[in-house]
Amino acid sequence: MDFTFTEEQRMMASTFRELLDEICSPRRLRATAEGSGDRAASEGIPSGGDEYEARWQKCAGMGLMGMLAPEEQGGLGLTDVDFVLIAEEAGHAALPEPLVEHAAIAVPVLAELATHPRVAPMLSSAAAGRTRVSIQHRINPFVLDGARSNYLLLALGDEIHLVESARSRFVREPSIDPLRELFKVEWQLNESTRIATGQLAEELSRRALARGALYCAAQLVGLCARMIELAAAYARERRQFGKQIGSYQAIKHQLATAQVKLELARPVLYAAATRVGSLDPRAQAAISHAKMAASDAADLAARISLQVHGAMGYSWEVDLHFFMKRAWALAGAWGDRGFHMRRLSALVLDDGMQLGPGHTFEELPT
Repeated sequence: MDFTFTEEQRMMASTFRELLDEICSPRRLRATAEGSGDRAASEGIPSGGDEYEARWQKCAGMGLMGMLAPEEQGGLGLTDVDFVLIAEEAGHAALPEPLVEHAAIAVPVLAELATHPRVAPMLSSAAAGRTRVSIQHRINPFVLDGARSNYLLLALGDEIHLVESARSRFVREPSIDPLRELFKVEWQLNESTRIATGQLAEELSRRALARGALYCAAQLVGLCARMIELAAAYARERRQFGKQIGSYQAIKHQLATAQVKLELARPVLYAAATRVGSLDPRAQAAISHAKMAASDAADLAARISLQVHGAMGYSWEVDLHFFMKRAWALAGAWGDRGFHMRRLSALVLDDGMQLGPGHTFEELPT
């Protein structure tokens, strides 16, 4: 199968990277994490909630919030293959705002329930980014950025609920990543908040998990690439015994190993993106494979980059720590390695997978 991206797909990703270089540089990430009004002002960044709002609105202005929403609901009507590069760029920049969770997980669930009387009035607003939706899935104990959302979408297996955030209570939870605000949510569910039940709810919940795992993998691939770039740049700059440390074979081999791991994870990710909407076992196996491959690549890149930087790599003053912490946080989101390994093992060992050369190496549809 040809996984080559179109010129339009690459152009959109490139345009998004240019925007992120402007609004999400490491200096701006540090200002966001510190919450320093003076530092933010010196960078020309609105402080506090205004900074969040400015970044959110610029992403919405590109139409990213509605990429996976149907055109009749104000979206762009694009596919997961179109969005995977966007998620990769969000990871490359360690974007603090939950663009991926809103646009690529919550909005597609709502789009499948567009005829529901509670969903119909707000779907177009969510696709435009005016209404913010956080998602709580049973696989994740906490809600990302829930306190800033207008609605909570609760995927609880055989029930889907849509709850106004104002009617919920949020308790902040500590996170290894200072740019990811996590909350434990206390809510009251009833018949009026339920928007799907039974088999439909179960299928929507499974698709939300598939997209969550896929787009976590995409962000991890972006983070992996960024950490390698930072380590390589530092290796060219740092000198010991009168030589650049990047000239030493040990450093070269380590960085090359991380780059190989990244290049092996990318095609796995892109292949999974072509099947993420399906609930068949092979599609689920591809998604679990992508999450594991991306997590492993990002973990290796983090460890090698930290070694290249030396002890200072973990310090607050060095940009690397933002990307390492995001990689560690995402490794456990939407199913950790153990979860996806168990799922992949169960799928592979299931007789329904029909293993063998005629099936394992099946020709994918063009």
